Formats: sequence, C-alpha cells, structure tokens
Amino acid sequence: IITIIIIITIIKMPSLSMFITRLTLCTTTLLAHNKPSQIVAFQQQRSFHRWQHHQPSVSASVPASVPVLLVVPVIQSRFGSSILTTTRKMSSSTAEEVSKKRVLVPIADDSEEIETTCITDVLTRFGADVVIASVKPDGDLVCKMSRGIKVMADVTIEEAAKHDWDLIALPGGMPGAEYLRDSAPLIELLKTQQQQKKLYGAVCASPAVVLASKGLLVSEGGATCYPAGVFRDVIANASDDSVVVQDNVVTSQGPGTSLLFALSLGEQLFGKEEADKVAAALLVKR
Repeated sequence: IITIIIIITIIKMPSLSMFITRLTLCTTTLLAHNKPSQIVAFQQQRSFHRWQHHQPSVSASVPASVPVLLVVPVIQSRFGSSILTTTRKMSSSTAEEVSKKRVLVPIADDSEEIETTCITDVLTRFGADVVIASVKPDGDLVCKMSRGIKVMADVTIEEAAKHDWDLIALPGGMPGAEYLRDSAPLIELLKTQQQQKKLYGAVCASPAVVLASKGLLVSEGGATCYPAGVFRDVIANASDDSVVVQDNVVTSQGPGTSLLFALSLGEQLFGKEEADKVAAALLVKR
C-alpha cells in the first residue's frame, strides 16, 4: 500500500517539498489506521477558527487539494491511562462560524471528567463553538482528571482570556475546583461575565469553591452544589434542586446532574425549543 501511495504521489509531484509533505501525511494516516488502539478521541465536529493562528501552520505547506488529518498519539502513563483529545478540522472562517455562540470550559488537574465531557459534548450538539482551556500555571495543556483520564485542552487560560465568551462553564471535582479558583485569569473572565450580565455556570464543588468564594453568586443565595456540608455551608440558602438558574448564573449538583446542567446552559443560549430537541435526541427527560 505504501509503495502504491509513493508512486502515485511522485507522478503528481510538482516539487520535492510537496512530495515530502504528502508522503508524511499518508504515512501518518496509515500508522494511525494500523494502530487504532493508540488513538483516543472525542468525535466532535468543532470549529476552532479563532485559534488557527496559534496552531502549527499546516496550510502554508500543504496544498489545498490535500485533505488535512491531525493525528494525536496517545501518551501512555505508567498506570496505563490515556489522553482524550479532539479531532479537529482546520478550515477558514465563515460567517456561520463567526456567529456561533462561543463557550469556554476551563479545566485543571483533578477536574471531574464526566462533568467536563457532558458540558462540552452537549453544547457542541447545540452548535456552540466549545473551547477547553487549561488553567495549569506551567501552560501544560494535558490535565489528569479526578479519575485518572487525561484530557488535552485546546488552549491555555491566558490565551482564552484574550477573547470574549457567551458562556463560561466550570466542571467540579476536587481539588480541581480549587485550582480553578486560584487561576487569576479565569476569575477575571468570570468577573467580566458577571459585570456584563453574560452567562456563566458551575457544577459540583465549583459553585461553592469558585463562585461563592469570589462573590460570583447572586446576593440572595439559593444556588445549588454538590450535596455535602463542606460545600453547602458556604452558599446562602443552598438549594436541593438538581439545576438552579438565577439570572445569568446556572449551578448544578454533580456528575449525575451534568446532562441536565448542560441542557439548561444550552437553553439559556439557544432557547427552549432547541434544548427540547437536543434532550430528546439524548433520551433525557426534562
């Protein structure tokens, strides 16, 4: 197979550099095909047009006729856990992409992976442009989540802080929520959302650990969080509801309520009719 690809590539080769580029892409694709167990990916069709200038330049060296496949190998730890990353399609900006709702999901080491996945997956189904940002101080994009799964973020929180967001949604997990709380760029982003009355939310430990500690909950109280005293005690009039919507702030209880939390966030951004459609497709009763 490789020999055939090389022959075809040479026949159509206008230059040596193009030949090397095509051969590299083909070989990488074949290796990925032969070792599928080494690739773990969220199969999400998400647009990252605003981040293209921060990614390694592909379009400069690959002709437009050559499809671009980004293959990210899994890095195995000595405990055998894998990195979950995203398969991206690099494309030019369109009017539709620019008009998309932009959602930021900050993560850290020991963030809760079920909550993170529910938020990103569900809001992508709504059609949002979802970006995951690592708050790790060293700029590392790979975060080891609370149950050992490793997730590769799209950008650092410092890069995310340069942009505006329609929604910022925080997963919980401990001590992941504490790392989110201690991220100065993230807190500044959340305060901007609060001041501009733009949507933000948190689930599990984060309503208490992040939002309550930074004065980012509504003054009259009534938010919800993970039902443990250590968290409920710091929220005035803590609610027992699975999801609570208060103006532009949405809070929820934990992994088991994450789908409802994400659907509620989607409803605030896209409307009830669209939320009902997504919920029905997910077989979720609201």
